[in-house]
Amino acid sequence: MRIIISPAKKMRVETDSLPWRELPCFLERTEYICSQLKALSAAELKALWKCNDKILELNLQRLVDMDLRKNLSPAILAYEGIQYQYMAPSVFSQQEFDYIQEHLRILSGFYGILRPFDGVQPYRLEMQAKLSLEGRRDLYAYWDKLLAEQVYSETDCVLNLASKEYSRCISAYRKPGDRFINCSFGEEKDGKILEKGTLCKMARGEMVRFLAERQIKRVEEIQAFSGLNYRFSETLSNAENYIFLAK
Repeated sequence: MRIIISPAKKMRVETDSLPWRELPCFLERTEYICSQLKALSAAELKALWKCNDKILELNLQRLVDMDLRKNLSPAILAYEGIQYQYMAPSVFSQQEFDYIQEHLRILSGFYGILRPFDGVQPYRLEMQAKLSLEGRRDLYAYWDKLLAEQVYSETDCVLNLASKEYSRCISAYRKPGDRFINCSFGEEKDGKILEKGTLCKMARGEMVRFLAERQIKRVEEIQAFSGLNYRFSETLSNAENYIFLAK
């Protein structure tokens, strides 16, 4: 089983607590992206990043200083978004770190795919960004089926805890026999499942921590998850869609 999650926009440098272990598997493709970003003007980058002047200034400086092979942070500690706050990897045991290193994969518009202890630099680039590379219209076309092939070379079962923006990089290239299980966290109203963005991010982070704490190897075992008062709905779920409803 491999668990896929989204990255976070907010990042930090974390070189003190734990060392990074390996370079990302698609680093050469990332270096090409980096070179293309450095060739853009500040105005072009602001439009690409869709950010304010303060965030623009921060990320322009990051881009100027960026060396993708030195002074790196472990990916799992570099992201600071809500999902990562609720995952709380800073308090993981060694056994839990070993679990996520084997089973967890972070999808990224910049790096493609990351193992938790791959060394990264803070960057800003969402998968949906309209960046043309190698004559291809955007990042989805640039990465194409590479990310899915990498994940499914490691397993035949993917547990999706990523947003649609990122999970489509894997789900779009499934082959017969590949399992792809979505997790939804919401509440039932008028026969529909309503999901709220922030609560979903919180629940996804809690789910990763649950998986690591329990050392779960079989995807069916996640049905026992009860974090943030969510409960598995057997009646609404099926083999490819696990629905967790707020109690």
